[in-house]
Amino acid sequence: MQASQHSNRPKFTRPATPRRRLAAALVLFAIVAFFVLLWAVGHFRIPLTPGACGFEQRYNLPCPTCRMTTAAIAFVHGHILHSFYTQPAAAILCSALVLAAFFAFLTAVFGVYFSFFDRLLSQLKLWHWILALLIILVAGWVVTLARAIAENTAG
Repeated sequence: MQASQHSNRPKFTRPATPRRRLAAALVLFAIVAFFVLLWAVGHFRIPLTPGACGFEQRYNLPCPTCRMTTAAIAFVHGHILHSFYTQPAAAILCSALVLAAFFAFLTAVFGVYFSFFDRLLSQLKLWHWILALLIILVAGWVVTLARAIAENTAG
């Protein structure tokens, strides 16, 4: 094959359009603002909840989202393993946000658009994203339930 001929292989990256760069900048800003807010809540010890979880008070078991804020704040403060131990679903979601922020940064600042985003954003339906989120939440809840049951039987 001569140097002037192009291959039919799909490219992994391509230049981002100005619209995609703006969208990536907005996504990056939103994720950074979310993490800054969590950092401030943890640093200044701002209470976010009015009291204890009603589900946990009634059944003496954690609800599906119990300890998510605590885990997210631990994640932001660099205590990643503690975050995974406290509430695995929150740590997984925070990790996904960090990954999304990284790709948004590359797109917004350097104009690098990754081709797999086309499939990720167009071929996957909303119910795929909701199902993935539910699976993560249920898996995190199973882990926290197992830990709570083990603590209740041991104590």
